[in-house]
Amino acid sequence: MSNLVWTRRSPFAEFDALVRQSFGPATSWPTPGFVPSAEVVKDGDDALVRLDLPGVDVDQDVTVEVERGKLVVSGERRDARAEQTEGRVLREVRYGTFRRTFTLPTHVTGDAISASYDAGVLTVKVAGAYANAEAQKIEITK
Repeated sequence: MSNLVWTRRSPFAEFDALVRQSFGPATSWPTPGFVPSAEVVKDGDDALVRLDLPGVDVDQDVTVEVERGKLVVSGERRDARAEQTEGRVLREVRYGTFRRTFTLPTHVTGDAISASYDAGVLTVKVAGAYANAEAQKIEITK
């Protein structure tokens, strides 16, 4: 019986390491654009959906919609500091378009939804999302 453990190696791992050593950070695959982090919190019978959108102009660049039973938050984080510089530029802040969707309970309509923005956080309140959300036991007949 062998005690050897076989580990699969990425064919690009050594190349990436060589590029990082020579030129700094690099990736071997395309990285996604801006994806805001989100959390859904229960607040009594309501649901609060919070998205981190620092540096985003919510008046011009963010849309909150109800589309086919889903809450859709979409928009764009623009790079206002797009300046030409000589040499390399390393940016860890992501820019681009985003789209986040959240499934709504069937009884919720667009009239029950409101949104506010403060300190870089978009808060979407879904009124009554958890109303009558208790589990209902179903009897099994024989």
